[in-house]
Amino acid sequence: MSIANNENALKVGTNEMELVDFRIFKLEEGIVHEGVYGINVAKVNEIIRLPKLTELPGVPDYVEGIFDLRGVVIPIINLSKWMGIEVPKNKKIKPRVIIAEFNNILIGFVVHEAKRIRRISWKDIEPAHFSSNYGNMDRNKITGITRIENDQVLLVLDLESIVQELGFYQPEVSSDKKQKRFGGIALVLDDSSIARKIVRETLERMGFKVVEAIDGEAGLQKLESLYENYGDKLQEELKIIVSDVEMPQMDGFHFASKVKEDKRFAKIPIIFSSSISDKFSTLRGKEAGGEAYLVKFDANVFYEEIERVLKKRSEA
Repeated sequence: MSIANNENALKVGTNEMELVDFRIFKLEEGIVHEGVYGINVAKVNEIIRLPKLTELPGVPDYVEGIFDLRGVVIPIINLSKWMGIEVPKNKKIKPRVIIAEFNNILIGFVVHEAKRIRRISWKDIEPAHFSSNYGNMDRNKITGITRIENDQVLLVLDLESIVQELGFYQPEVSSDKKQKRFGGIALVLDDSSIARKIVRETLERMGFKVVEAIDGEAGLQKLESLYENYGDKLQEELKIIVSDVEMPQMDGFHFASKVKEDKRFAKIPIIFSSSISDKFSTLRGKEAGGEAYLVKFDANVFYEEIERVLKKRSEA
């Protein structure tokens, strides 16, 4: 299956996403269950049949091996093993591999069936705040849940955590540059507490007072609260907004569109910081009013962009 990215498929400000719906079958108490899962289409390059793999020694058991895809060596992850799911032996399965890209890193995920592409509103995706487990999979492997037809639950998996578990990606959180210090407030939006911590600490080292929000809706609420305290001076006090793109309830693009439509906040610059590295997301970030779109957190690049954006603002 080829995933055709269409830059007009999703309009900025619609607060929608497209998900690849895929299935994992599991055996529980002698009964075969079909688990429904999803991954953002923006992170998917293509879906292929399971290729012949070269095994790797000394890796976790969920790493099936590697293969060459048009000159690029790609590791293959068995999702059922990663999730701790017992796969039924008597179930006929024709596995597929979802080739995804996070922070400019390609990785393949073995699934039991790739079903379809779904368009879903972020408003209908709830954060995974439940306490029970799905099989042996803990809730930290799930970023969101949404209901589909027949009252089924679709789980949005945190596949990026595999990249970090294996050490393929480590954010560059320290800077080798002598940085000038800024002042004022910075607003950070991200549903990941780890990502927020990295961005917050980096901004605090730059001299900002940081305010945090877990999604776009919470971000708008923080802006209203700040406006109550500062009034029209907020556009001077709030120097920068750093926002993730993928967030339940309201995504970063929709949030940015709302901010730019409000004359009280319209002049506050927004920087997107996301693991989504396709060119269409970069374009949509600009359409939503973002001053920059950063992939793969690097403290030096982050500082340079903050300095560039604030200098541009002061000269406007």
